[in-house]
Amino acid sequence: MRIVFLEEDTVVLDGDVDLSGLKAFGEYEGFTLSPAEDPLPACGGADIVIVNKMPMTGERMRSLPGLKCICVAATGYDNVDIESARELGVRVANVAGYAAVSVAQHAFAMILHFAVKLSLYAGDVSRGEWESSTKFNLLRYRTFELKGRKLGIIGLGAIGKQVAAVGEGFGMEIIPYDIADLTPLGYRNLELDFVLGESDVITVHCPLTEETRNLIDANAFSKMKKSAVLINTARGGVVNEADLADALNSGTIAGAGVDTLSHEPPREGNPLTGKVKNLILSPHTAWTTVEARQRLVDGVVRSIERFIADDPTGFIV
Repeated sequence: MRIVFLEEDTVVLDGDVDLSGLKAFGEYEGFTLSPAEDPLPACGGADIVIVNKMPMTGERMRSLPGLKCICVAATGYDNVDIESARELGVRVANVAGYAAVSVAQHAFAMILHFAVKLSLYAGDVSRGEWESSTKFNLLRYRTFELKGRKLGIIGLGAIGKQVAAVGEGFGMEIIPYDIADLTPLGYRNLELDFVLGESDVITVHCPLTEETRNLIDANAFSKMKKSAVLINTARGGVVNEADLADALNSGTIAGAGVDTLSHEPPREGNPLTGKVKNLILSPHTAWTTVEARQRLVDGVVRSIERFIADDPTGFIV
C-alpha cells in the first residue's frame, strides 16, 4: 500500500511528530507541496493520499485511478470535492477534536494579551524605559481582571466547550450562541444579538458555512460594547475583515485577536495586514502545539486502520 502525505511540513517541525504509525502501513512518502502546486506527480501509484489544504478536485481524483482514500489532516474538509469522491468510490476522512485544548489555549493567550498588556510592558522594559523611570513601576496601560466579565462563545462544539471551561476557571460568565440545543450542556440558548451586546469578550468557534460567512460584520460590531474584544481562531470568512478593520480603527470595539484569514497566506490588500489599531494577528497557529499535531497524525492513522478494516465509522464518504 502506497501512502503519500502531500503537505507533511504543515504538521511536522524538525521531526517533532512521530510518523511511525503511518510508515508501518507500507510504502510511505512525505512531500512539502504548497496548495498552488500540482500534486498529481507525487500521487502516482498512491492508494491513500493525505492532505491538509491541498485542493482535491474531481478532476484530480479522476486522474488517479488507483486512489482509494483521502485523509484530511485537519477538521475542515472543504478542499475536497465530496460529491466527486462519492461518485468515484473514494473514501474521505477528517480528524475532529484533536486541537480543542490548543485552540482554547491560544484564544486565551489573545484574551490575556488585551487584559494584562504584557507585550506592551515587555516592550517598554526592553527599551530601557523601566530603568530610566523615577518610580518603582510603570503604570501606562489600563488592564482588567477576567473574573466577572462576560465571555460570549459563538459555537459551543469541542473547542467552544474547552474555551468555556477555561473561562469558568477564570471566573467569567459564559454566554454562548449556537444553533444546536445547548440545554444538555447546562447552558441556555441565547439570541446572537444578546450575546453580541452583553459580552465583554467574544470568541468565535463555529465552522465556516454559507450561513456563518460574514456572520460578524459591521452590523454585528455596531451591537457590541465599545470596550469589547473579539477573538477569531475559527475560520477567516466568519468575520468580515474589512468591517473588522473599520470597527477597530473607528473605536467601535476595543480590540481583536485573529488567527485565521479568508485567504491564507494573506496577500497585499488584506484589510487586516495594514495599519489597524488594537489588532493582534497570528499566522493560523492556534492548533499547532506539538501535542495537537501528534494527535492529528494519530487520528489519520486510525482512519487508515478503519479503511483497511472496511469499517465505515468516522468517514465523511
